[in-house]
Amino acid sequence: MLGLALRQSTSKNSRVEPARLLTVAFLGAGGQHQNSGGNIRCLRQTPHPPSGRSPLLQHPQPAYYLSSSVFMSMATGGEGASGGEGSPSPPHRHTNRLAKERSPYLLQHAHNPVDWYPWGQDAFDKAKNEDKPIFLSVGYSTCHWCHVMERESFEDEEIGKILSDNFVSIKLDREERPDVDKVYMTFVQSTSGGGGWPMSVWLTPDLRPFIGGTYFPPRDHGRRPGLKTVLMRIMDQWQNNRPALESTGDRILDALKKGTAVAANPGESPPLAPDVATRCFQQLAHSYEEEYGGFRDAPKFPTPVNLMFLMSYWCVNHSTSEGVEALQMALHTLRMMALGGIHDHVAQGFHRYSTDSSWHVPHFEKMLYDQAQLAVAYITASQVSGEQLFADVARDILLYVSRDLSDKSGGFYSAEDADSVPTSGGREKREGAFCVWTASEVWELLPDVVEGATGSATQADIFMHHYGVKVQGNVDPEQDPHGELQGQNVLIVRYSVELTAAHFGISVEKVNELLASARAKMAEVRKSRPRPHLDTKMLASWNGLMLSAYARVGAVLRDKGMLERAVQAGNFLKEHLWDAERQTVLRSCYRGDDLEVQQISPPISGFLDDYAFIICGLLDLYEATLQTEWLQWAEELQLRQDELFLDKQGGGYFCSDPSDNTVLLQLKEDQDGAEPSANSVSASNLLRLSHYTGRQEWLQMSQQLLAAFSDRLTRVPIALPEMVRALMAQHYTLKQIVICGQRDAPDTSSLLAAVNSLFLPHKVLMLVDDDADSFLCQRQPALSSITQQAGVATAYVCQDFTCSLPVTDPQELRRLLLDGTLEPQAE
Repeated sequence: MLGLALRQSTSKNSRVEPARLLTVAFLGAGGQHQNSGGNIRCLRQTPHPPSGRSPLLQHPQPAYYLSSSVFMSMATGGEGASGGEGSPSPPHRHTNRLAKERSPYLLQHAHNPVDWYPWGQDAFDKAKNEDKPIFLSVGYSTCHWCHVMERESFEDEEIGKILSDNFVSIKLDREERPDVDKVYMTFVQSTSGGGGWPMSVWLTPDLRPFIGGTYFPPRDHGRRPGLKTVLMRIMDQWQNNRPALESTGDRILDALKKGTAVAANPGESPPLAPDVATRCFQQLAHSYEEEYGGFRDAPKFPTPVNLMFLMSYWCVNHSTSEGVEALQMALHTLRMMALGGIHDHVAQGFHRYSTDSSWHVPHFEKMLYDQAQLAVAYITASQVSGEQLFADVARDILLYVSRDLSDKSGGFYSAEDADSVPTSGGREKREGAFCVWTASEVWELLPDVVEGATGSATQADIFMHHYGVKVQGNVDPEQDPHGELQGQNVLIVRYSVELTAAHFGISVEKVNELLASARAKMAEVRKSRPRPHLDTKMLASWNGLMLSAYARVGAVLRDKGMLERAVQAGNFLKEHLWDAERQTVLRSCYRGDDLEVQQISPPISGFLDDYAFIICGLLDLYEATLQTEWLQWAEELQLRQDELFLDKQGGGYFCSDPSDNTVLLQLKEDQDGAEPSANSVSASNLLRLSHYTGRQEWLQMSQQLLAAFSDRLTRVPIALPEMVRALMAQHYTLKQIVICGQRDAPDTSSLLAAVNSLFLPHKVLMLVDDDADSFLCQRQPALSSITQQAGVATAYVCQDFTCSLPVTDPQELRRLLLDGTLEPQAE
């Protein structure tokens, strides 16, 4: 039966803790609420992840908070969650309207026996005309538990008929419509204490949620109801207790509107940056795991936003013990991740997260946004430490992206799935099958005896020793509850090259050569394995993040190919994801059947993160190439972002267009998680653009934005480390590094190399040539008076309207930047 229960939300992820929320509780058959203690979700990552273990850490026993949000968990498919690559697909018994969509996630459900609708007016009209509740199912194409729920429930004929006859069923790709996802995830988290994907929410015809959860098994298990039972109970209550359902949803929604409001009080200033930064460092230090790095024990996420904050904190506190500790935390984490199984040692790139504390056994999905942010974190680590390892890993990541996630148009694909069909055959996909190795495979592939090695060791012996390969497999059963990785090995560096060389009595150079040769052979073997599903959707926001990665890594490494790839990405964004006529960024485009770029009709308009991440990428691209066309477009996009999303009264930006009445909550993202908050990035963008364009209003808007998040920054800055970096940049004042010279001249390049060799988080870089009518000279007339000295490229370092003496020697410029960068300026 359905009962009503009054309880207070205690979710760490919720900002409506004071609100008393009326929730609807589903009770088990015996009236007793059952909780298995485990949450099954496809985890992305939040700074304060809900308690509960990752899908790989335990058996799939859903936690049933059968409350107003029936708290359950998640799943994945592939182009056939049920069929594998290389095996013929059976003829489809069913085809629904999702077959006309372009989203890989929606296409995975195009042959379910469910009358699915995409999110849109047709579905809303049907619900109103037929007075039916809406079942909203949200996920993404590489989400493991989304696949499970599709296979178990949405391919089930009986459940499909119940959904089609009694509900208007909507399938939504959260990566296409993050605005809708955020609204209903906020509801689920606030009413259940947790969340994840697949997300299952029931709505009234006017889109108000009244029941929500995550993953549901198809049938009852003991006293725990399955999806069929939940659907039957909702149908009963919709007919017999509808006013209670609707009033419950209305009260929760009203509480969420109040609890999620973020605004600055009139005249409020941002909090003091040094205090906020120190508190953020202290909170990170408290959660830091010393042995292997990272934050918290398991599951363990890369959290590049944390690492970038720690390196920025060191830059202004390098002479203090706290600053030294912050740098050590960041570098140790990056080093251990690079050695761990979360790093793909054969085919490059990083997996989503580690299921254990030692970065060994990952969730094997690879996301574009992880690659982008980690490439920037690793190249930054190379700047602050001088260690070649970090530069090599940054290059490694972009090699993977260029090879496996790049479209010929210049765009970047979204993700690779964790699951694939094993080489041994069969139709059932397995987690990590594409990436793992048995000892016998390694022996067979690398049989040659190595000359001079002790004990007549083979290349396989040396490789297995170095990467921890064991005959019985090296995956702890606790990390493999379903036995998918039994007898398999996840490669992890167990010894330094020097120790491996000493163990086998050969030179370090020889070991490096043998390991590189082995990895190349294994990469060739991988090519013959059935590949995981590739999500070929191209998202504006994630492409913006990757644009930054290529620009920043290319600039530091002085890699012409990377910079050309960055320019190609910028051109892709302008050609395929910018509607010049409507002056609108488009959220997504797609790879067509003939490998052409396709768009849906009507296209999805971009959201705040699309604008913010592209603008950041364009600013990074300008600093890497000094081509002012990118700066001009960044200015144009920022003006458009202000028109669409700015909260003129409260400060900061809404995540989506406030004029869209189908999005019930106007949210301002207040967490830097798997991706940085678009408000955090916007705070930095506004500050940087104010220095390039002379628009003082953008400086003021950045300050108002930071003031709007003042409470969050003061109490839990660990939730917003990227915004804390923006706050620090405001406080310490950006330096303007002005190079006066010809863009491609050798003397100019030498000065730029000196700048790019350093991590300077509080700077803007600009080039002035002899064109007085250039974009920068028009925006900043004072730049016209800056000239070369003795006909050679000259650098000026300016701050607070005061410039250094002109510098022409790269080493002198480097010393000037080092001496002046690390001392805080008075506000």
